[in-house]
Amino acid sequence: MPSKKALVRRPSPRLAEGLVTHIEREKVDVELAVEQWEAYVAALSAHGWETIEVEPADDCPDSVFVEDTVVMYKNVALITRPGAEARRPETAGVEEAVAALGCSVNWIWEPGTLDGGDVLKVGDTIYVGRGGRTNPAGVQQLRAAFEPLGARVVAVPVSKVLHLKSAVTALPDGTVIGHIPKVDRPALFPRFLSVPEESGAHVVLLGGSTLLMAASAPRTAELLTDLGFEVVTVDIGEFEKLEGCVTCLSVRMRELYA
Repeated sequence: MPSKKALVRRPSPRLAEGLVTHIEREKVDVELAVEQWEAYVAALSAHGWETIEVEPADDCPDSVFVEDTVVMYKNVALITRPGAEARRPETAGVEEAVAALGCSVNWIWEPGTLDGGDVLKVGDTIYVGRGGRTNPAGVQQLRAAFEPLGARVVAVPVSKVLHLKSAVTALPDGTVIGHIPKVDRPALFPRFLSVPEESGAHVVLLGGSTLLMAASAPRTAELLTDLGFEVVTVDIGEFEKLEGCVTCLSVRMRELYA
């Protein structure tokens, strides 16, 4: 059995209707978006990830951003309650997928709201963005679910971007990276590296020293390459028009099998 599995979800035909909060709406080419998504999935597969397609949710324009619907820690899948009410129907198919993989399933309940894009795991520390899509009750419920398993939960203010992981992600050594103008409190992270482009703040750890990031951040790619990382880039321009990034498009589940 491969040690690395990733949940993905094919873009909805209604993708162009997806929500935008902090940027101006642009026209989305859905056909091109599907091609970009397929290239993203191929990049995961090429680096040893078994990709598992969640049942499509064609009536949910934002459903391709599957990361927002579930948070994984060890063998527990915490099904979220998205802050945008229109996105809540997305969770049912994801719940079925993680249950079929043998995960222990938990849930965020009303009045809590939590988007998976607000959750950044660095070892056993879980940073949770408290902002537009995740409320205090959601943070409290996540803490209740994961602290008994050994996690340390740290709440982080988010006001300049949609989600915490729209502002910061982490390198394999635990260093948090972000584009300073979009990060509320960089001092909250023990090790922080500023990157020159907003989309450069988003990396997916493919394994070892290999990182997946958007093609829209060439200067950050050069910086990370100079630091000794192998950088793989994909064009996700159509998803960036909807405040999406490389982390949003999959749920990496190495914790279950490693």
